[in-house]
Amino acid sequence: MLEGWFLYFILFWVVFLVASFAIGGFFMFRKFLKRFPKEDGKSDLDWEEHYVNETIHLWGDEEKKMLNELVTPVPELFRDVAKQKIAGKIGELALKDRASSISQELVIRGYILATPKRDHKFLRKKLNEMQIDVTPYEHLF
Repeated sequence: MLEGWFLYFILFWVVFLVASFAIGGFFMFRKFLKRFPKEDGKSDLDWEEHYVNETIHLWGDEEKKMLNELVTPVPELFRDVAKQKIAGKIGELALKDRASSISQELVIRGYILATPKRDHKFLRKKLNEMQIDVTPYEHLF
């Protein structure tokens, strides 16, 4: 029946497919959980979109350029998702602070709060490249 190289090819293919489905399922499940409504009836993604839409008029060209520059270390495939999440957090902070416009300080605070701790070293490096002092934000890291 199955002998030699063909047996190994089939076994490799089965393991490869199972691993691919497991990895894809994991990321699909994570996305599903973010889309799942919370107690208030809105999901995490709905809130992000709400904060972005409520504060879109507060963004200036310089702040947009700064956000685009800050997300350059993020792989291009995930950059749009990261930008949406960070912009949502910046919008949330702007609404909470009742800001009249998005400032550089709000962009940096929102970026720090929206990114996982493991990515903070890349953010510090990028801010140093941009010659921005991080000492006022140390408590957020």
